[in-house]
Amino acid sequence: MSKTLIRGAKVLGGQAQDVLVDGETIAAVGTGLDAEGATVVEAEGRVLLPGLVDLHTHLREPGREDSETVLTGTRAAASGGYTSVFAMANTSPVADTAGVVEQVHRLGREHGYCDVQPIGAVTVGLEGKRLAELGAMHESAAGVTVFSDDGKCVDDAVIMRRALEYVKAFGGVIAQHAQEPRLTEGAQMNEGAVSAELGLGGWPAVAEESIIARDVLLAEHVGSRVHICHLSTAGSVEIVRWAKSRGIDVTAEVTPHHLLLTDELVRTYDPVYKVNPPLRTERDVMALREALADGTIDIVATDHAPHPHEDKDCEWAAAAMGMVGLETALSVVQHTMVDTGLLDWAGVADRMSHAPARIGRATGHGRPVSVGEPANLTLVDPAYRGAVDPAGFASRSRNTPYEGRELPGRVTHTFLRGRATLMDGKLA
Repeated sequence: MSKTLIRGAKVLGGQAQDVLVDGETIAAVGTGLDAEGATVVEAEGRVLLPGLVDLHTHLREPGREDSETVLTGTRAAASGGYTSVFAMANTSPVADTAGVVEQVHRLGREHGYCDVQPIGAVTVGLEGKRLAELGAMHESAAGVTVFSDDGKCVDDAVIMRRALEYVKAFGGVIAQHAQEPRLTEGAQMNEGAVSAELGLGGWPAVAEESIIARDVLLAEHVGSRVHICHLSTAGSVEIVRWAKSRGIDVTAEVTPHHLLLTDELVRTYDPVYKVNPPLRTERDVMALREALADGTIDIVATDHAPHPHEDKDCEWAAAAMGMVGLETALSVVQHTMVDTGLLDWAGVADRMSHAPARIGRATGHGRPVSVGEPANLTLVDPAYRGAVDPAGFASRSRNTPYEGRELPGRVTHTFLRGRATLMDGKLA
């Protein structure tokens, strides 16, 4: 078994320490460590975090391999410091059976750049009419624990209640894409002053907030877990905060782009800024940052949504919604949360590793950087500054809203159970 000595890293941003990895586990943590025959990684000035976990990734396989594959998506994940990702169910065919989720799970194991945990659909074909094989997907080799119709809202309250009741039996969670469909018909961007000026169909905040309010009450009624995907408005924050104060078992995520970008960018009519839910106002962005800092929002999730060039290089109305995010997420979080003093690196480890692993039951991930723990690790150079160049992405798609923007921080090394998937910024 190989050995790696990470020398002089700031564990969770604290004091510089050495970390010895022996095989798949952390063998020692301290100062002045030495190990004969070990590969030495000089990490002075760098921050060592537990491997990142993304609860919301679109890998597109099966069906849209022109956008992304499990291989290219997991390579992008490793480049961004992730050791585990949860793959959304809106593939073709939809991941609504044990067979499809097992296929995605197997592809992740074969490629080996990070662990891939499939998310199962809540309803057959994402059509919102009848429950998918939730129990069969959970009992399959993939061991599905998270279910979502992401891309579509489970808008039928009876179906949502039944799903919450069903997964309660095995500790599962329903991850809701909160979008009331009737309130967003023809919507192109956030409803507000900018949409009125541009003449684009508005996407009101209440379309998100009304679903969240309903679902936290349903979760309370049946005593089950609900997770809110890509929360994006100040009003949604207040609803989740209220629900948590009542003891309702609700968790929520925010994307990096909703922590940084606003609807003012839509004035460019560049479809790279078209996303679901839409970019909101500066007030919403500030509320989301504060909520992530105080724990109202539990995690950062990328909603990595790759699209081929032709689906974005077109007029705004015809463009697909979504942005790639795995390779830039940590930099955006450093820029918006760490460099602003809202979170320290231990807080980043919680929001991007510990908490998502806990919500998704990702065994072996999100663990402390301690002796005996699995060596799922990420090494970051926080002093780095550089412009985002999508030409260097490992992802098959390039639809990033950050092209040319200078962002801080760079992942230099990623270790999956002691094996380097990224070494000195290059994929192993």
